[in-house]
Amino acid sequence: MNTAPEGPQITGTTRLFAVLGDPVAQVQAPAMLNPLFARLGTDAVLVPVHATPERLADVVRGLQAIGNLDGLLVTVPHKTALLSFADVVSPAALLGGSTNALRRTGDGRWEAANFDGEGFVRGLRAAGHDPAGRHVSLAGAGGAGCSIAVALLDAGAELTVWDRDADRVRTLVDRLAARWPGRVTGAGAPVPADIAVNATPMGLRPDDPLPFDPAELDAGTVVADIVMKPRRTALLAAAEERGLPVQYGAPMLAEQLALYKDFFRL
Repeated sequence: MNTAPEGPQITGTTRLFAVLGDPVAQVQAPAMLNPLFARLGTDAVLVPVHATPERLADVVRGLQAIGNLDGLLVTVPHKTALLSFADVVSPAALLGGSTNALRRTGDGRWEAANFDGEGFVRGLRAAGHDPAGRHVSLAGAGGAGCSIAVALLDAGAELTVWDRDADRVRTLVDRLAARWPGRVTGAGAPVPADIAVNATPMGLRPDDPLPFDPAELDAGTVVADIVMKPRRTALLAAAEERGLPVQYGAPMLAEQLALYKDFFRL
């Protein structure tokens, strides 16, 4: 007898949501959002959609043309590119220059927001690592990194951003320094900090190099990774072996569920 739990009940009235990425095998959003739909009694389903950068415009325009598709979630590497498919952009997404969620509005337009940063900060606080008044070294000035940078500064942190792409760091720091003068700087490599964050995709694949070496961090430095699969990335394993406190990637998404509920009007 098959006792496996039933999945979402798809009918002709089911509303659709998609999470876009390249790759998508690592995405955790369907496993968290679909149970939320079920708990709320919402007739909807979230599915992963693999979209390469070369076909992104075709995929997004096709999805947005679907009459019963209400929203899009966005993961690497499309968070910056998806802003160009929005008609309205929230202040946080505009300041960070990236989006991880788009919804269809009542008049048919598409509105972009970004909840990565707020979810990340909420996760830090829930684990007892309030960033207020602390120095954070942030690896990655891509889509997720930009959103996290905005939220950390808004939470009262001092921030150093570094990335292999110096131009990207300069652009982000200049934009944020206009809002938070004296509290954000750029660097070409990790710097000593109270909290060290990996906001790059490094760690998704088994052969990825470490984004930075925990052995070079001071004792007590909190090491946070936004990669969710694998849960214990090589970076976090190396940090734990050195006795450093760590923050896993999953809380960043878990803390966004309430934000998604409001944004998508579930």
